[in-house]
Amino acid sequence: MTKKLVRNHSHWGAFLAEVEDGRVVGVRPFEHDPEPSPLIEAVPAAVHSTLRVARPVVREGWRKGGAGNGAGRGRERFVAVSWDEALDLVAGELDRVRREHGHDAIMAGSQGWGSAGIFHEARGQLRRFMSAFGGFIDQTSNYSFGTALVFLPHVLGSAQAVTGPLTSWSSIARHAKLMVLFGGANPKNMQVTKGGCGAHAIGSALAELARGGVEVINVSPIREDGPQAVAPAWLPIRPGTDTALLLALTHTLIAEELHDREFLSRCCTGFDLVQAYLMGATDGQPKDADWAAPLTGIAAETIRALARRMASRRTMISASWSLQRADHGEQPYWAVILLASCLGQIGLPGGGFGFGYGSATGIAEPPLAFKAPTMEGLANPLGRAIPAARIAECLARPGEPYDFNGRKATYPDIKLVYWAGGNPFHHHQDTNRLRAAWQRPQTIIVHEPWWTATARHADIVLPATTTLERNDIGCAPRDRFVIAMHKAVDPVGEARDDFAIFSALAGRLGCAEAYAAGRDEMGWLRHLYDNWRGSVRSNAAAIPDFDRFWQDGFLEIPPGADEYVLFSSFRADPERNRVATPSGRIELYSEKIAGFGYDNCPPHPSWIEPSEWLGARAAGDYPLHLISSQPRFRLHSQMDGGAVSARGKVAGREAVALHPDDAWARGIKDGDVVRIFNARGACLAGAVITDALSPGVAKLSCGAWYDPASTEDGALCAHGNANMLTHDRGTSKLSQGPSSGTNMVEIELWTDALPPLRVTRPPEIAVSAGAAL
Repeated sequence: MTKKLVRNHSHWGAFLAEVEDGRVVGVRPFEHDPEPSPLIEAVPAAVHSTLRVARPVVREGWRKGGAGNGAGRGRERFVAVSWDEALDLVAGELDRVRREHGHDAIMAGSQGWGSAGIFHEARGQLRRFMSAFGGFIDQTSNYSFGTALVFLPHVLGSAQAVTGPLTSWSSIARHAKLMVLFGGANPKNMQVTKGGCGAHAIGSALAELARGGVEVINVSPIREDGPQAVAPAWLPIRPGTDTALLLALTHTLIAEELHDREFLSRCCTGFDLVQAYLMGATDGQPKDADWAAPLTGIAAETIRALARRMASRRTMISASWSLQRADHGEQPYWAVILLASCLGQIGLPGGGFGFGYGSATGIAEPPLAFKAPTMEGLANPLGRAIPAARIAECLARPGEPYDFNGRKATYPDIKLVYWAGGNPFHHHQDTNRLRAAWQRPQTIIVHEPWWTATARHADIVLPATTTLERNDIGCAPRDRFVIAMHKAVDPVGEARDDFAIFSALAGRLGCAEAYAAGRDEMGWLRHLYDNWRGSVRSNAAAIPDFDRFWQDGFLEIPPGADEYVLFSSFRADPERNRVATPSGRIELYSEKIAGFGYDNCPPHPSWIEPSEWLGARAAGDYPLHLISSQPRFRLHSQMDGGAVSARGKVAGREAVALHPDDAWARGIKDGDVVRIFNARGACLAGAVITDALSPGVAKLSCGAWYDPASTEDGALCAHGNANMLTHDRGTSKLSQGPSSGTNMVEIELWTDALPPLRVTRPPEIAVSAGAAL
């Protein structure tokens, strides 16, 4: 039978699905993608995986006993039911909780990447439905760079320095002589972006850097964090001490009178107060290179030499998103801003700073001539949200007060959790703590294509389609291609798309018009496209009508410029182009933050010892610093059940990298299965011995599907989920972001029989009398 090619999109790239006899049998890269991601190879197997949720199911204990009995989640079998019964149960529970407890007892923030496509994006559909229903508890900020989202507006007036666009790669290549990467810039992270990428261009950008002779320094405990295309020098640093290094670099500039007084006076405020701290006037301890050397593991003269080199040439300073996912995650970012301000190159071509150059594709491309299409949301009538990374705290401690960004609030008493398009059992810290808190709500409802841990810990699971089983429009704010995502195959099993599910629920709950606005799927796509097309005011390109776009399969938005420089207008005229801080300038000392009075977030960049690090006394019990980096062969936990993700596993489990000295001391060889543990939990992993990371450091990528070895509380994860080991504490009272980078562990050889991997097969499902077979 002839293969049919159907255009589609994903977070890791656009592609053409090869369809034969109603199945996706292969993929081909988008014809305009010069550097397609190998992650698209996982798509066919994912669509037809044996781990697909095939039909609606209800947890047996919940179906028999009604709402409650959360201890059975993740332990009991499910019962397959008909769609009508499932929808009636969900609608009934939503109505009951609304009547008995109010809308603030419903959590539906549903943090997670979901899938590409502006219309069928699951979280957007859930929030629209819940807003039409009357309101819900949302989640604000995010897990990726949530600390920066809250903190940066206080200092810079906006979060653009972390969300993009940053000073473009083209500007750095043409004008910079040195680029210093705090936390590295690993190309594996640059193959993905939320919403999708039509044309990966990071390879050519790095090649341009190399041709331009830009010197690159990778400041990280992991050598491979530096992009090898630019032959970076590796400066290993003790994890969690970047702030100390940055302060010492700044101290050197001031002590040797290399700082730019004119820029500091014209564009910044609060420097005198920070200078007093740096020079030791406030606490008697100068933050000089001699002070930083034993903290960071970097020689004092190396620190001084780097500061001088940065001052002598055009320098771009980058810090990865990962640096702010740690105790006091505001501080390394604030210290970067301080150092860049003292260098005085902010707003110059190729100079200054940016956060996340290696964290997502497209973040350092010049802005497009006009914006891509977006979905229409509805305002949440409740207007209430908790910080994204505090869900376990919220579920476990209703009514408890907390601080957040200058405000005091209390956690709501959540009775019902509704999740679509995410996997909190992947992205939330301290899985044992989350699992315990997850037992408390009366009902948990999940939409999911696959049997993830979140689905396995739900009461009602509704099977959702993948992108290839529906129509959509694919695009992202930083990508120049808009993709027509054509349905390639019929829904697998009894799966339905989220819009169809919520439309059926809205009909039962009396909010169908508010939710769906009288449109079906294609009606919505045409509406979104036509509204966008009518809103574009640009002579840069003619935008085809919807029918032509749908037939052509894609369109390209032209670039707005060849080069972009962050803060260039502000630098040129800081009075006319004030940033949106109280002073209108870059705030090196924040009076507003000082007014909050937080004991764990000072009003200027400061060194605060992490709760766990290699310099702490507790390192005697857990002497290895665990880094839970992004994986190479998947996006977070997406498609972890497939063959592409398996390329990065050892003995079927997530791989943990160890330095040869640490492995030898523990009798561990390459390929051994090991137990990683601390006071919070434990998991198994497969050892990879390498000298590409510092001694005392272990690297276990995040995203392995949680697979408890038994039904007991605290059971180890047989599959290697890194969040069994991370601590669940907000970065500070200001930002309340995730602090998953602050973890100490021990590792030992596993000598017992290996527990089976249950995550590779669906849970036990019984069939009710009314369910279709």
